[in-house]
Amino acid sequence: MSSAPAASHAIALLQLLAQRPSPMPAAAIARELGIPRSTTYRLLGVLKEAGFVSHSAQTRRWGLGIAAYELGSAYTRQQPLQRMARSVMARLVERTGQAAHLGVLHGADVLYVIEERPTGVPPLVTDVGGRLPANVTASGMALLARLPAAQVRALFPSAEALVHRNLAAGQPSTLAAFRSELAQVRQRGYAREVGRVTAGFSSVACAAVDHNDLPAAALTVTWRHSDDDAREAEYAAAVCAAAKELTARLGG
Repeated sequence: MSSAPAASHAIALLQLLAQRPSPMPAAAIARELGIPRSTTYRLLGVLKEAGFVSHSAQTRRWGLGIAAYELGSAYTRQQPLQRMARSVMARLVERTGQAAHLGVLHGADVLYVIEERPTGVPPLVTDVGGRLPANVTASGMALLARLPAAQVRALFPSAEALVHRNLAAGQPSTLAAFRSELAQVRQRGYAREVGRVTAGFSSVACAAVDHNDLPAAALTVTWRHSDDDAREAEYAAAVCAAAKELTARLGG
């Protein structure tokens, strides 16, 4: 038996929620963990305060909170992800002849951790270490489209949470439009943006997922409008193939 039962119970609780496709009632959590309901409620309260679990008053169910996701994405931002993705990104650039980058979610932003460019192509605003609002970028929308709906609501609880960068480029300005675009991304299989991040540039992105079917990173190709206006479908196919390869490497 663990010398720190409270810590063991908290870990077991988080692992249980991570294995379930939807939030659970507290009674079911207590039953599956084999611990008293009073202990379960105390653990849930502490974890909720820290952001690791969330509670729906309407359904009376508990699910993972945004802090749990951020902890997981922090792991993917470290060297293991970069090692696995580097060769995938290099082949993507070779196949498309365009700049490519790898981004991970960090709260409501996308943090870019790898950029690969063909010789002679200047750096983009998505250079390594750069951050952009997730709801503006193709990479961010690809990642958000693969998140559970509850986590998307936690990140964007109201229209005020949406960052507006270039509404003239068709960026959603309401929650309804934002959710509609996420649905389109799921149906299409990839995210796209035209001139939202930088005027004159387009991007397509696809998410790679881990063994829990959660988005680990987004692969994106960006190009000048005037260079290859009609090649979006070709670039999207290349990006999605690369994302599929990285997903396999991640055990997804």
